[in-house]
Amino acid sequence: MKKSFTIHDLPVTERPRERLQQFGVDALSAQEILALILGRGIAGESVTVTAQRLLSRFDGIKGLADATGEELSQVKGIGLAKASQIKAAFELGKRLEGYPGTGKQPVLKNTAEVVSLVQGRLRGKKKEHFLALLLDTRGQLIKIAEVSVGSLDSSIVHPREVFKEAISASAASVIFVHNHPSGDTEPSQDDIGLTKRLAEAGAIMGIDVLDHVIVCDHSYLSLKAKGLF
Repeated sequence: MKKSFTIHDLPVTERPRERLQQFGVDALSAQEILALILGRGIAGESVTVTAQRLLSRFDGIKGLADATGEELSQVKGIGLAKASQIKAAFELGKRLEGYPGTGKQPVLKNTAEVVSLVQGRLRGKKKEHFLALLLDTRGQLIKIAEVSVGSLDSSIVHPREVFKEAISASAASVIFVHNHPSGDTEPSQDDIGLTKRLAEAGAIMGIDVLDHVIVCDHSYLSLKAKGLF
């Protein structure tokens, strides 16, 4: 029975981990980074070959990032466990892209700044994600709360769930954001109706709803700017 090939089966000078330690992560190719994530190949095949097969199958990093776990697991040498590792790695990158660094949180002054903060987190999502950006009295971000995942309607996004997060964080105001996987930023009647309902609930509790922004991979729309609530 052939053993599976690991990174340790490569010559020392070709091992991604050693190359990273010697030259830094910037020196690694996409194939080498992916090999580090996978850790080991399959019987009779180096992990770097498995990594290259993945990149070829999905036409590079972008296609790989957009692939579903099921699609990844159908590639030779990639089961559900490795598919999960790959999806988790890309998700971490997406979340980091849209977050401020350590230290003082940003003051959100306009819609473009809101979009810049969350677009990396929402890019490529196949389902709708509804986020609440919780702000203090100066408009400074306290936290980003994910309220729901799935179709946007009142049965999933309920005022009590949304404002429970805001009250817990002592937020003075909120900005809602959700994505449209279709790529069309046009708000539905459900989008508009829900926003009005949330704004009314916020007014009762003394928490201002500043905006509701619909985000797509390359565009966005502010319901406030359109006068829709």
